[in-house]
Amino acid sequence: MDVNGTVAEGFEPVREAFARNFEVLGERGAAVAVYRGGHKVVDLWGGTKDVDGTEPWQRGTAQIVRSATKGVVAAALLLLRQRGELDLDAPVGEYWPQYKAAGKERTRVWHLLAHRAGVPALDRPLTPARALDPVAAAEAVAAQAPVWEPGTDHGYHAQTYGWLTGELVRRVTGREIGDWIADEIAGPVGAELWLGLPAGETARVGRVAQVDPPADPAAALRIRPKRAVADAYADPASLTRRAFAAITPQPDENDPAYRAAVLPASNGIATADGLARVYASLIGEVDDGTRLFTPETAELAGAERSAGPDRVLVVNTRFGLGHMLHGATSPLLSPASFGHPGRGGSLGFADPGTGVAFGYVTNGFRKSVTADPRAQALLRAVRNVVLP
Repeated sequence: MDVNGTVAEGFEPVREAFARNFEVLGERGAAVAVYRGGHKVVDLWGGTKDVDGTEPWQRGTAQIVRSATKGVVAAALLLLRQRGELDLDAPVGEYWPQYKAAGKERTRVWHLLAHRAGVPALDRPLTPARALDPVAAAEAVAAQAPVWEPGTDHGYHAQTYGWLTGELVRRVTGREIGDWIADEIAGPVGAELWLGLPAGETARVGRVAQVDPPADPAAALRIRPKRAVADAYADPASLTRRAFAAITPQPDENDPAYRAAVLPASNGIATADGLARVYASLIGEVDDGTRLFTPETAELAGAERSAGPDRVLVVNTRFGLGHMLHGATSPLLSPASFGHPGRGGSLGFADPGTGVAFGYVTNGFRKSVTADPRAQALLRAVRNVVLP
């Protein structure tokens, strides 16, 4: 399988790992981009644009990145805080009065970002049509009673994170979050990344699907979940299943209407370069001097706000203000890294200490939630290059 693109001198192991993903780990179509010190040092792509097609992946092919969207949304709220428009310690109700219902009046803004809000699931899941209506979705999550007292514990808000943060941005700025990200993040940085895919970009986006790992168990990096984790995902009544089923039935991710809508937790679309370029701009200047985060905000992004047993994912997780942090469940480059994986594949993160920013996108999703073997193989190659 031909690997297209370039790597800077010294980063050849990343090309080798990328090729191996196709040869051994069953990759169908994917791309990876790495920046260091604001300059691109890895830009690779290969396979097919569609998971079930034959058209080759091209430079600029984009894919849905699922929960890797959350990291970009977190950056939006941190930028609002940096500009003095959002107080992370303020009650959510100061910006969104309807949110004070059902015992949530003490919820702080930072609780939403750190997965401490206590509303990871809805008593009445939303249909795909209602989920794509930001007003209806915001009303549903505002009316929901918390599972735990907000701020006292943490659990991954797989879908509700998007409605919480999206409505907060709308209340603060008067603009929809997809438009805000286009104007204030993707546009200034020159990143090919969208939350709400424009009609003119639809042709470049590939079809995605769930795919099985290679049949040979020795050929893949397999992580066998603990019994408690497997049981949580198997039980329809568990908080785990309910959190991931906040939209029921699951929407068709290849539906043009779904891609054009705005779900800030799960339906961002990006190229690998677009994802990496955004993260590069959070920790330094990118190419022409564009930088989004001040050093103080970048430090804040990597500061731990939640850690330990996750009431939804049933493993130990670490979160900052919307970003996942380095740990056993979601390994990144170093303890200073912050970013977010997408369930079953994609990954974007920044590492301030090394000046590295990373983006990986794929069209073949696996069962992994926080640490896909293909992304981890690429990450290990990067680590071996930049960390002696």
